Amino acid sequence: MTEFPLDDNAPRILIVEDEPKLGQLLIDYLRAASYAPTLITHGNAVLAAVKQTPPDLILLDLMLPGTDGLTLCREIRRFSEVPIVMVTARVEEIDRLLGLEIGADDYICKPYSPREVVARVKTILRRCRPQREERAAGENAPLIIDEGRFQASWRDKVLDLTPAEFRLLKTLATEPGKVFSREQLLNHLYDDYRVVTDRTIDSHIKNLRRKLEARDAEQPFIRAVYGVGYRWEAQAGQVI
Repeated sequence: MTEFPLDDNAPRILIVEDEPKLGQLLIDYLRAASYAPTLITHGNAVLAAVKQTPPDLILLDLMLPGTDGLTLCREIRRFSEVPIVMVTARVEEIDRLLGLEIGADDYICKPYSPREVVARVKTILRRCRPQREERAAGENAPLIIDEGRFQASWRDKVLDLTPAEFRLLKTLATEPGKVFSREQLLNHLYDDYRVVTDRTIDSHIKNLRRKLEARDAEQPFIRAVYGVGYRWEAQAGQVI
């Protein structure tokens, strides 16, 4: 593996290519475009490298010594959503489709222009940036809603909620700022379509607000909108 460090903030591009001259050519062009490329020439070294130093994008050759590109793509997708561009000299349609179906984001056929590769890298990173930022924002969310455990926490403190309170919290907190009528909230409250009154919602909201404010008295959580219903005032909850 040959590394070419640049600015710490430069996007890291992992080149997996067993032709050294071609790999060096890509390195030169990517460095000129202010990326930080890393070159790996053997398939068996890729997975460990991706786990140790996660790249921002992978240029992954299809035919490699050791583990081939399709297998690597499939394995990487088990633990990472990093953008993967398959690079291949085999232009049969089945190869293209298979590469994309196992989780690749794009493909480039050899022979190619290094400028085309750089342009494609820029496009894919630009396209993926909002998704990465959204995930990062979610990871920092103070409210975590764990559907699998039917559990919610505020700033790492578990909230002791009833099933009805949990459903109300999830409904409100996943769409902050939206005003929900009592009827809309009732539709999310129970699975068995039992007949309940609007007062039931008010009672659950009162209890839910009390439990939230016990965790953070300074944070406004649920605001009543007179004559309409309720809305969530805090940061959106992350559902996991």
